[in-house]
Amino acid sequence: MEALILQMMEAFKDLSYFGIMLALTFEFVPAELVLPLAGYWVYEGEMNLFGAIFAGSIGGVLGPLTLYALGRYGGRVAILKFGKYFFIKDEHMDKSDQFFEKYGGSVAFLGRFVPGVRTAISIPCGIAKMNVWKFIFYTYLAMLPVTAIYVYLGYSLGPQWEKAGELFGQYANYLLIPIALFIIWLIVKRRKVKAQ
Repeated sequence: MEALILQMMEAFKDLSYFGIMLALTFEFVPAELVLPLAGYWVYEGEMNLFGAIFAGSIGGVLGPLTLYALGRYGGRVAILKFGKYFFIKDEHMDKSDQFFEKYGGSVAFLGRFVPGVRTAISIPCGIAKMNVWKFIFYTYLAMLPVTAIYVYLGYSLGPQWEKAGELFGQYANYLLIPIALFIIWLIVKRRKVKAQ
């Protein structure tokens, strides 16, 4: 499967930044493969670092947006019928539903940092008819740091870009939890200012 995705990525490379966005629109294409490879293309001088991060972040929103639309317009019946094509299992749905019930709309952000929830969390957001712009905003906020780290790791590792996933796994909590907490603090502060 990975070899097939890498072949696809060579075709997407010809589309430059749009190719990165397009690849990430398909939920079955793992970001941990696409983004470090994009970083390697930056290393090779084929792309700009910030351009690759921006394209990856946009693509990281487009993929979840398809699942959001599936939840919003198809409901749970459509998920049970078509979820397997997006590699969504029943246990993913159950975890995502519980997470959504507990945290409400902010799950579009928080859920991206929780293994077993991050892919399927878009679906309950759609079923609950969460405001689509709010969903996009929170998803982008979550995807930006993840994308930046993966692309930068691919760029730093150069020809050894395939080790990025392993490195990310080792240091993800140290990197992402402080970023997530800082963004949550900003959101809470903004809400308090609006409430005054």
